This record gives sequence, structure tokens and C-alpha cells, in this order.
Amino acid sequence: MRRAALSLALATLPILGSGLAACAPVPATTSAAATPVAAVETLPAAELAALVASGDVVLIDVRTPAEFAESRLPGALNAPLGTFEPATIPIEDDRETILYCGSSRRSGIAATTLSEYLGTTVRHLEGGIAAWNEAGLETIADEPAE
Repeated sequence: MRRAALSLALATLPILGSGLAACAPVPATTSAAATPVAAVETLPAAELAALVASGDVVLIDVRTPAEFAESRLPGALNAPLGTFEPATIPIEDDRETILYCGSSRRSGIAATTLSEYLGTTVRHLEGGIAAWNEAGLETIADEPAE
């Protein structure tokens, strides 16, 4: 008797499932108290330069240590994508953390990871340090070892 009831229940699942698929999705509601949404945005070099000049950012370079030593934005910290751990990235209440790399590919990946971890929007430099250099903005490098 149990086996017959189970067989009947399993046989009706595809019918029930197809009926549910035809239902319209329930629209999401929006409210002022909505939870922040994870998102990634880019910002142009000129906008980042203004933020850097005002001291309102924490810069994170996600390139390799060798690339970082060769040329970086002033004040940047190094958190290579290969070992990127969002829990170790400094997040401050009064300064925005912004990521960058060579072209914005790696920083986009890291920004997505950080955004998902924090549940908020994370921005990264559009075009990376290449765009920064193209705009004629200042970079620094480590002194060569003798």
C-alpha cells in the first residue's frame, strides 16, 4: 500500500512541476530599508585621482608583488589576486577601498569577490594603471637593489 502511494506521488510530480513553471514570478519589493546589494563599478582615472588627492581612499593593487614594485599608485597596498582574501582587505568607515590592476581585468575579479564578501558595491579603476599612466598621473616605484 505504501509503495503504491509513493509511486502515485512520484508520478504526479512532473505534472505539478509543469504547472508551477507557468506561474509568474513574484516581483521583488523595494524599500528604503533594503539590504545593500553586492555590485561592482568602475571609475575613471581622473575621478580616482581626485579621491586620492583628497585622502578619501584606501588603494589596493591586486597585481603581483613584482608588478607592484615596478610601478604603483602612491599609497597603494598590495593584495595580489592569486592570494586575494577579502577578509584581509582594510575597510574603513571614512575612506572607500578601491582596487586596481594593470588593465582592470584582475581588479574586476577581486572587486566581485570583495563585493560578494561585504554585500556592498566595490569600485575599481577603469583601465587599470595603464589608464592612470595614459592620463599622465603620478606613479611610484621601489628603488632598484644594488
